[in-house]
Amino acid sequence: MDFAARLRRSPIAHDPDAGAEAAAAFADLGADLAALIGAAAGCSPYLAGLMSREGAWLRAALSAPPESVVGGVLAPLPGLDLSELGPALRVAKRRVALYAALADLGGVWPLETVTGALTALADAACDSALCALVADEIRRGRIPGATEADAATAAGMVVIAMGKMGAGELNYSSDIDLVCLFDDARFDPADIAEARAAFVKVTRRMVALVSDITEEGYVFRTDLRLRPDAAVTPVCLPISAAETYYESMGRTWERAAYIKARPCAGDLGAGARFLRTLGPFVWRRHLDFAAIQDAHDMRLRIRDHKGLAGPLQVAGHNVKLGRGGIREIEFFTQTRQLIAGGRDPDLRSPRTLEALGALAGKGWIPQAVAEELSDHYRAHRELEHRLQMVQDAQTQTMPTAPEAIARIARFMGEGDAGAFGHALIARCERVHALTEVFFAPTTAAPLPDLSPRMAEIVEGWRNYPALRSARAVEIFKRVRPGLLARLMAAANPDEALIAFDGFLSGLPAGVQLFSLFEANPQLVDLIVDIAATAPALARHLSRHSGVLDAVIGGSFFAPWPGMAGLRADLAERLEAVADYERALDAARVWAKEWHFRVGVHHLRGLIDAFEAAVHYADLAEAVVGALWPRVVADFAARHGPPPGAGAAVVGMGSLGAGRLNAGSDLDLIVIYDAEGAEASEGRRPLPVRTYYARLTQALVTALAAPMPAGRLYEVDMRLRPSGRQGPVATSLAAFRSYQESEAWTWEHLALTRARPVAGAPGVCAAVEAFRRGLIAGRAQADHAPILRDVAEMRARLAAARPGSAWDFKAGRGRLMDIDLIAETAALRAGSPARRPEQQIRAGVKAGVLSAAAGEALGAALRLLWPLHAAARLLGEGVADPATLGEGARAFMLRESGAADPADLGARIAAASAPAAALIDTCLGGATGGRHDAERSG
Repeated sequence: MDFAARLRRSPIAHDPDAGAEAAAAFADLGADLAALIGAAAGCSPYLAGLMSREGAWLRAALSAPPESVVGGVLAPLPGLDLSELGPALRVAKRRVALYAALADLGGVWPLETVTGALTALADAACDSALCALVADEIRRGRIPGATEADAATAAGMVVIAMGKMGAGELNYSSDIDLVCLFDDARFDPADIAEARAAFVKVTRRMVALVSDITEEGYVFRTDLRLRPDAAVTPVCLPISAAETYYESMGRTWERAAYIKARPCAGDLGAGARFLRTLGPFVWRRHLDFAAIQDAHDMRLRIRDHKGLAGPLQVAGHNVKLGRGGIREIEFFTQTRQLIAGGRDPDLRSPRTLEALGALAGKGWIPQAVAEELSDHYRAHRELEHRLQMVQDAQTQTMPTAPEAIARIARFMGEGDAGAFGHALIARCERVHALTEVFFAPTTAAPLPDLSPRMAEIVEGWRNYPALRSARAVEIFKRVRPGLLARLMAAANPDEALIAFDGFLSGLPAGVQLFSLFEANPQLVDLIVDIAATAPALARHLSRHSGVLDAVIGGSFFAPWPGMAGLRADLAERLEAVADYERALDAARVWAKEWHFRVGVHHLRGLIDAFEAAVHYADLAEAVVGALWPRVVADFAARHGPPPGAGAAVVGMGSLGAGRLNAGSDLDLIVIYDAEGAEASEGRRPLPVRTYYARLTQALVTALAAPMPAGRLYEVDMRLRPSGRQGPVATSLAAFRSYQESEAWTWEHLALTRARPVAGAPGVCAAVEAFRRGLIAGRAQADHAPILRDVAEMRARLAAARPGSAWDFKAGRGRLMDIDLIAETAALRAGSPARRPEQQIRAGVKAGVLSAAAGEALGAALRLLWPLHAAARLLGEGVADPATLGEGARAFMLRESGAADPADLGARIAAASAPAAALIDTCLGGATGGRHDAERSG
């Protein structure tokens, strides 16, 4: 389909004589096309001049498919000599500008295609000029070590397109913002100064080639001022220097600028690597609500500097920088991208319209707002183009003379200048209304009445680290009234305020978090709820406040994703991080967010303690499963791949049973199968035993080492064969031999909970098959030794930790007692079951536990586990209601169904006593054995 067949609209000629002359010259192409050309010439002296110079070319281009025209214009540029390039670029500019204008005016191309064509011209101009100039410098021997072949990649120099060029959104008469860099890693240190001098010269010549005005015109006005510290740095910088600047001194406006950055000329690979390195600077891993204030301040400074703060009127209105203009939509979009793009790569599009759609799709802005702003953005950009087409002027300002305003109205296809003006003002007011509510900071409300004690606590906040900066104080002043009002509404305001004080005192900084509170008041409710119920969790939160980002990430209250979902989510997070240490830190951030989510869901009653236990276990298994391959790969890079069949990471204890609480550590053992290999094969080979021992230590470090984001889990490996005295990793053959001939009864009890959670599938299957076979074999043997060993172990554990009334884990008939008899039942029944209630049911089914014992043990477990899990979530080892705050006490009572602490105590006694008695009966008073308890610690 040719150009004429796609015509959808036309402007109205302002100068009928000029329009009639142009229309007549193209009358043979059809009435509609001639009318468009006449109207364009009648509104724009610039377009009329282009038509007179490029008329013959235009006639041919209008008969070609529109999608092929721009490519045909640009195709000859890369092969031209330097002497031919300047004129050729200017001819290409005239032709692309003329064709794009007519395609825009006639509705043949949408806005994105028009701006894309102008950007393609800019890319081609920069790349052809840069490569030709670098080739010239190479011929002159001025770039150390460079050969003729290096000219294709500009010998390591790259041009980064910024702003609208970077986004593919160039306007009709735009300048181009460029940052010029060179890859200094390609050069010996002694040659960098010489290379820099050559690239600085290339940059200056490139700018002249593209922007100087000659008899053929110019290509693009060029601006190099977006480079780092432009007032004092050369026009072309080493990439390493730019990286250092942004990492140490980069500002919010520079972060926003790099949303749209794109390598456009020269060594595109070096440019892409540079932008990847800059990713953490641009895209913060936390939700960066402090960017809102930065953007708001920047908007006000621009308005004041340009004198645009007055009332809206058509005459002289700046459609880009003025009230309700293009820049407000761009700032609105980019600021929300900065807030959330660090956590969601789908929000990082450099194009404004794409970014608005993505933000709506992820729930960051309403769909209706995105659609309305997109419509207004298109209308603003079309008006911007018409203003610039009149005389090829770099302007976004409406004229002031009535006649000139009428010309722009007709150029927009509107014969009534008054109606055009009213529509423009209404559009700008609407854009302002939609965006200003997001940027403008709230006004501080008056403080509620406080008791003298509470006022004293609040007064002390000014001395906390989080309120050291003036900016933090300013934001907190606006947040504080609402915060205090919520604290006053707590069941016990004094307790809630003291708990929040503990949270606030632990914050190392406040700007980001206070900005988060200001933009998301629901988070204040959550913090108050946590502080009033679980002060220990609030104190922990103050040290890891980044987890709050997850609350407003859109899926915090969604259903649990399950093991497969967790594994996929963490794998995606780690895949984006190449560096090993950073990957370990990323895993910590991810795990803490999910761990916090489980705790909040439990605290708020969205899940019960048993569901929380499964979620914590899923989370731990996902972490171990995702990190094990990274640990192996990092270790293998030095010492070669795992020799033999590999290794299995086996979860023991609560992890093996799939039931963890908020404070659980991980019991792990590592079992490997060398298959006869004696050593690894790598740069630094190791004997098999040493290899797997060090690999295991690397896993423990990956999980337990403190890093900037904290540690993942404490790891306990004492359940391995021979305990602390044994090697940290055990061969499969040695494991089998030990378990069959040397293991103590307590080690077989521990094996009832063992479960492979990561590692080589074949080794995992072999471990599980052996576990099942060994347990089945013990069921066929004499049970008397098992009962004697367990009785002795129980007695020693009771002596070491007798428990108390409010200790839900230790003591007669408490969780440790129930776990011990459940494992014993599984071993005697030959059951592979791992969870205590499943082991108890297996014991009843096999006849090693009575039905009455099964019921009593199950009832005690159902009461005590929620209480234990709640106490660990509250950060309490022994949760005595008399020492708990009101919120924590209410949480404990809710978990048990008790009416008050006295009722809770009675319920615990009523459940524990019969459980303990039935355990006594089950063990039958057996004593003696092999003193397993001495080995179990």
